[in-house]
Amino acid sequence: MTARELDAAGIRDPRLRAAYAHCRELNARHGRTYFLATRLLPPDRRPAVHALYGFARWADDIVDAPGGAGTHDADERPRRTAALDRLSDDLARGLAGARSTAPVVAALADTSSRYAIDHRHFTDFLASMRSDLTVSEYADYGELRAYMHGSAAVIGLQMLPVLGTVVPREEAAPYAAELGVAFQLTNFLRDVGEDLDRGRIYLPQDLLAAHGVDRELLCRCRDANAADHRVTAALRAFAALTRAAYRRAAPGVSMLDPVTRPCIRTAFVLYGGILEAVAADDWAVLHRRAVVPRRRRALVAGDGLLRVTAARLAARRRPAGAPAASPRPSPARKEAR
Repeated sequence: MTARELDAAGIRDPRLRAAYAHCRELNARHGRTYFLATRLLPPDRRPAVHALYGFARWADDIVDAPGGAGTHDADERPRRTAALDRLSDDLARGLAGARSTAPVVAALADTSSRYAIDHRHFTDFLASMRSDLTVSEYADYGELRAYMHGSAAVIGLQMLPVLGTVVPREEAAPYAAELGVAFQLTNFLRDVGEDLDRGRIYLPQDLLAAHGVDRELLCRCRDANAADHRVTAALRAFAALTRAAYRRAAPGVSMLDPVTRPCIRTAFVLYGGILEAVAADDWAVLHRRAVVPRRRRALVAGDGLLRVTAARLAARRRPAGAPAASPRPSPARKEAR
């Protein structure tokens, strides 16, 4: 299937094909929900999404390398800072047209060129990754939103040129950014315990304090594998913030190219389902990761597949010259790297 996707995208250079295949493998291995939704995209657009995911995953792994050490690990911080510096420099050269030996950079630079993605989105993303090495908590939701501009909102903005829109792109952009935020808030809720092990708390401090929760209580509950009604109340409040982000993002789905909507709608439903899974697991995110049941995932994916089929049939019936989405750079642009 990889070869078919690369052929459909017009990616011929063997080195770039290998780079994109590497990013696809990262997506398949680490982003199960995201990868499942990506399978609903037209084949020619999948490699670009894999490249965006692969780069983000690579940077995230630098910040959160295996072993659980994180912000609180002063011995690891210089090494990870240096690794981010190298990645940032390599990306700058790649975006300027230089050849990169790092597969994730080579694929990302090519995708950025093909779809004319604003380079500032990558700069902002790396700035948020860098802050994860020094910032361990956020005073309020405003501070957290500022961080998520680079860590989440720009991911939605990077995706938008690949997905295509039926409205001017700038009209759809705020909704794409908000959906990126909703997805990350979901991850923050699901991963409270794992993030705590890295020394980080993404739930705003004022929200926690309003329910009588602090870092000490969170650590005590995690260490003792115990529940506390105050923690549960704080988690419920954070889930409410997250659901509000989904509501704000929802109108943007209909602004996308009809052939890409099923992918984003599927991701929207599956990620939203994580909130339901957390609640169904008695808000035990300090002790284990909640997952959407396999049957539920299959049903949502099946619905997405039906929507994809309908959208592609409609596209074939569309009269010649009748645009369904705003123009986007052709995937067949010259491979400059």
